[in-house]
Amino acid sequence: MKKILLGILFIVIIGGILFSVTKLNTNYFDDGLKAYESGNKTKAKELFGKACDIGNSDGCFNLGVLYSSGDGIKQDKRKAKEFYKKACDLKNSGGCHNLGLFYSNGDGIRQDKRKAKEFYGKACDLNYGAGCHNLGLLYYNGDGIRQDKRKAKEFYGKACDLEYNEGCKGYRILNEDGF
Repeated sequence: MKKILLGILFIVIIGGILFSVTKLNTNYFDDGLKAYESGNKTKAKELFGKACDIGNSDGCFNLGVLYSSGDGIKQDKRKAKEFYKKACDLKNSGGCHNLGLFYSNGDGIRQDKRKAKEFYGKACDLNYGAGCHNLGLLYYNGDGIRQDKRKAKEFYGKACDLEYNEGCKGYRILNEDGF
């Protein structure tokens, strides 16, 4: 009987800890959004950082956005890249996409179209329309990769399916051109 009660107590304690961690994870991010919306960018940075530290991909992504734009904090493209990478590793499609943009444009880092393709591909795999579209653009233009308009059409089509209008335009143009 003692073993059963101890087992139940253990389960209740573990459940409480998991609930608390999940609640903290949500609160840091939500509180960061509130701080940002009220104009307290320094507090938002701190709270997004705490959310990111405990595995909240949106916290990492938003921290990347703050560092990338320099909105209320000192702009630092290398830190932005670091937080976008963390967000992408946590399956945040926006983080993957923005990392693709950094590599595609050489924004604060060495331009690398193959890396851009990799991160746009990850964003697209996570059903992010802009990532699919930008991957389609790389194939359409042969920008750093072998030109392949059929692949471009495929990625434009997926972007369109994800309701990203630029993808629909690209798909329509390639369809009219016989691809």
